[in-house]
Amino acid sequence: MENKKIISLIVPCYNEETNVVPFYEEIVRVMQNIEGADFEIVFVDDGSKDNTFQEIQKLNAKDSRVRCISFSRNFGKEAALFSGIRSVTGDCAVILDADLQHPPAVIAEMYKKWAEEGYEVIEGIKTDRGKESLVHKLFTKIFYGMISRAVGMDMANSSDYKLLDKKVIAELAALKERNTFFRALSFWVGFKKTTVYYEVQNRQSGVSKWSTKSLIRYAINNVICFSNTPLNIITGVGIAFVLIALGVAVDAIISFIRGTAASGFPTLTFLLILGIGGIMISLGIIGIYIGQIYDEIKGRPQYIVGKKL
Repeated sequence: MENKKIISLIVPCYNEETNVVPFYEEIVRVMQNIEGADFEIVFVDDGSKDNTFQEIQKLNAKDSRVRCISFSRNFGKEAALFSGIRSVTGDCAVILDADLQHPPAVIAEMYKKWAEEGYEVIEGIKTDRGKESLVHKLFTKIFYGMISRAVGMDMANSSDYKLLDKKVIAELAALKERNTFFRALSFWVGFKKTTVYYEVQNRQSGVSKWSTKSLIRYAINNVICFSNTPLNIITGVGIAFVLIALGVAVDAIISFIRGTAASGFPTLTFLLILGIGGIMISLGIIGIYIGQIYDEIKGRPQYIVGKKL
């Protein structure tokens, strides 16, 4: 037992009372088939309003490998992930969801690449995105296009499902920023990387906790906290306005010389609306960045732990 490598499983949970036990049973089944490894499960209860914590407590009472960090309220998945990262004790850690959409069977392949081939970050790549609407797929493509350019790597089908060596865990745990994007930061820290592929499974039970509104807010926050692209877009918009204004000015001069100049009210109205709209959007983007800076300067904790098992 002393020679066994310990795999820490970081499992963020929010209202997953019906999934906790099936998840645990599947993990035990999978881990029994991984030779030379033992495990610990670190559930992070992100302020669940159901009996998620009580279900985890029952598992903890019969299996000391089950641990839990329970937040005082809902702080979001990013906070849950980093709480788990700062709490694990294993030689490597696997991040996965409690709803079994991340198939635990893939852990064996991840572990082999880590233990035998020396990879330090094993990225889970989706072979498909599951059932998503056309609008959602389009929005996702735009979002990951921006993030991919920011980190210099293709993140189109990346996920939070991955295995990290304890060296990588230590670097992520040492980060001081409050507004985090784990998926991008796991690219940013570097180290020796490889990928494994998996099919997104149907939820074991329950429904997704992500609404369209929360997904849009999550995407905007992550783009802002990890990329300067929106600020560069503002510069591009400003240049476009200048070019439009120059074009209109040249047209007005030519029309005046030819004696065909028409009333300028439609053109003036168009330019005013276009300009004011562009300014308001630009101020909004800058305001979001200022808000992020304000949150960081206040120095409030990323999360507050209410209970521990």
